[in-house]
Amino acid sequence: MLAAALAALTVTFTAPGHTPRIGASQDVGPKWFYTVRVTRAGQPVRALLTMQIVDPLGTTHPVDVGPTTTPILRRPINGRYRDYMIFPPEARGIPLKIRITVVAAGVKRVLTYVVTPRV
Repeated sequence: MLAAALAALTVTFTAPGHTPRIGASQDVGPKWFYTVRVTRAGQPVRALLTMQIVDPLGTTHPVDVGPTTTPILRRPINGRYRDYMIFPPEARGIPLKIRITVVAAGVKRVLTYVVTPRV
């Protein structure tokens, strides 16, 4: 049990590349699917997930849950979270950072994934 407590927390973010296609609007367009996994010693871990998009000016914008306007802010997950984003036409060609923050058992991990939306 002590070994499990000392094992490192692993957070992974997977998506189909760094150049998602933009949509015609927030409601219509290609969906860019992604998955966040949180494990310790290969086993799923309960965690709180926060996701944000950071623009080139450093301003943070919350990532919404699928088609809703509910932000992913300290959302409870159990080892895996799968969803999608739709990038608006205004984001075309602008390098953006997706900031993934996970808190599990008092440990905080922050990942950054850079994307540049395209047509």
